[in-house]
Amino acid sequence: MSDSGGKRVEIISLARRKMAQRRIPESWVRDALANSEQIVAGHGGRWVAQKRVTMADKERLLRVVYEETESAYVVVTAYVTSDITRYWRNAP
Repeated sequence: MSDSGGKRVEIISLARRKMAQRRIPESWVRDALANSEQIVAGHGGRWVAQKRVTMADKERLLRVVYEETESAYVVVTAYVTSDITRYWRNAP
């Protein structure tokens, strides 16, 4: 697997299936991990890398849910939402 910030990126098979169904290219997921605009805490110790993308000429928010190990980012799922304001965290 390719690396992101010195760590491998592993995408579990369920995440790959969901990405295919949602038409999310693997390159977007890798780019979101390497160049995220924002990382927020997820559920159960997971993290969410967020990056704005353009789909069908509209701005969307790509959310990549992952777990971080010492040597890898393990992608659990990824999805795109139009509700950017719901998930975007503004600085305090």
